[in-house]
Amino acid sequence: MLQQLRVRPGDAANLAEREPGSTPGAPGGRAETEAATAAQLAKLSELQERLYAERRRSLLVVLQGTDTSGKDGTVRHVIRGLDPSGTRVVAFGVPTAEDLAHDFLWRVHRHVPKAGEVVVFNRSHYEDVTTVRVKELVPEDVWKARFEHINAFERLLVHGGTEIVKCFLHISEREQASRLRERADDPRKRWKLTSADLIDHGRFGDYLDAYDFAIERTSTDRSPWWIVPADHKWYRNWAVAEILVTTLSETNPHYPLVPPMPEAAALGD
Repeated sequence: MLQQLRVRPGDAANLAEREPGSTPGAPGGRAETEAATAAQLAKLSELQERLYAERRRSLLVVLQGTDTSGKDGTVRHVIRGLDPSGTRVVAFGVPTAEDLAHDFLWRVHRHVPKAGEVVVFNRSHYEDVTTVRVKELVPEDVWKARFEHINAFERLLVHGGTEIVKCFLHISEREQASRLRERADDPRKRWKLTSADLIDHGRFGDYLDAYDFAIERTSTDRSPWWIVPADHKWYRNWAVAEILVTTLSETNPHYPLVPPMPEAAALGD
């Protein structure tokens, strides 16, 4: 049901033509979808346990989107049920001086998952072909050349046994404005709001253009992009959970086959 959210290799993302308030494939309205999400999170937890026990493959989840698109919320509501011993969340902010002294993939490569792990990137190397483009932080020939490097980097991870799921959380400009106003009006959320957020809101269309360009050039069979309508948070959570369950089910990790221990029979009931 969610295949319409997946960007096939070579296809355009067409973000401007996708409805951020739509709920394709949802099992019903909000109540039904939230109930279905709880069931999917239970499945996701079991699959993650099998992945961790197997210790052969791993999962990298990349969350991207404009400001207020729900990256933090997705982590809280979808990733929260996973075993912390086999899960890491890495948030990438403004590059440090040390980051900038290396190639642009250096800071992300250090955090990719090891065998058995699930790692979630809250923002990622895709900032280096979207944000840098919109804010003109590097020349055009520099950020355009990075697509080839990104594809090669992700092929390397896949070759080493890492499944990659990339989700673009797609909200409307109107919804972003509403969420920014909510942050401004709520003292508990005001700390999240900066003047840069307001400036970036004025560049909303530029960011969509940058993501259109990036997604079309980096969605592959083994490292696909999924465009998740995210105006409705309850749908966003269900869709991301469904995508992760589908991906890990296809990976089909197994508990290791360990022979019975004769000594255990002496333990009794």
